[in-house]
Amino acid sequence: LPSQQKGVGMNEPLVDAEGFPRDDIDLYQVRTARHNIICLQNDHKALMKQVEEALHQLHAREKEKHAKDEAEALAEAMSQNQSLPQAFAKVNAVTPGSPASISGLQVDDEIVEFGSVNINNFQNLQNIATVVQHSEGRPLSVTVIRSGKKVHVGLTPKRWAGKGLLG
Repeated sequence: LPSQQKGVGMNEPLVDAEGFPRDDIDLYQVRTARHNIICLQNDHKALMKQVEEALHQLHAREKEKHAKDEAEALAEAMSQNQSLPQAFAKVNAVTPGSPASISGLQVDDEIVEFGSVNINNFQNLQNIATVVQHSEGRPLSVTVIRSGKKVHVGLTPKRWAGKGLLG
């Protein structure tokens, strides 16, 4: 306040002991200054409230986003695990020109399903041999994991120039 040096701040009385306006200060100037200061304080309070609300929203959104990201990452990990079932055998050789080669089977393919055989009922390679013998001339559905992706192959066991029905 411009009249601060005369002992007048925001709360000092503007009247003397008898209740008359003080004559040692510019009442109009003091009142105007007090009014401006009060308006500025109110503006400051309102602005700080807006800042506080915005910060709360920002942090809530960030928390939500973080939770959503974690949930998505978890769901993705789960679907990755589900979409890649466990293999029970691995192709280590494919003879060129054989039924296996014609169907598109490749070396290092990991077999997940071979007709009716899967990880749950596979005991030994004799299981596959049995399925192959019963499916001669009929297409078998074979599912393999190739470079981390599930691939379906249609394989028809049949007699060919080489050994066995697959190659």
